[in-house]
Amino acid sequence: MSSEYAKQLGAKLRAIRTQQGLSLHGVEEKSQGRWKAVVVGSYERGDRAVTVQRLAELADFYGVPVQELLPGTTPGGAAEPPPKLRLDLERLAHVPAEKAGPLQRYAATIQSQRGDYNGKVLSIRQDDLRTLAVIYDQSPSVLTEQLISWGVLDADARRAVSHDES
Repeated sequence: MSSEYAKQLGAKLRAIRTQQGLSLHGVEEKSQGRWKAVVVGSYERGDRAVTVQRLAELADFYGVPVQELLPGTTPGGAAEPPPKLRLDLERLAHVPAEKAGPLQRYAATIQSQRGDYNGKVLSIRQDDLRTLAVIYDQSPSVLTEQLISWGVLDADARRAVSHDES
């Protein structure tokens, strides 16, 4: 495994771990010692090669598909990643339920699955935006504009949608 690939893999591992609100020691505690903090840290830094078997086990531990951990899984390996999609939950609470009800329920489901109840912002994936577009019977770009107009998404979200549609 090349050094650059190992570092990219490590960055993905770190991103998944931090999204789940875990420190390296938290991983060790949650896994009851199965995953040592020093080992996971060395995988994340790209200092230590991870076998396919161990990567699959780590993906299972984090509850994500293995391909989420692999570098270069975006078509063409985009030079600049699309901006993060973050829902402003505080503003969402002020949008009338007849408009935002499906989005509010969807966000609540994601929060429940992640155990993420900070109540301020919620990161969503582009797949989530596509799913919401189906729920709202709109294209992702039209829905994005609607969410921006509600103040629920930042205007940078337009780049994420255009990146996804290209």
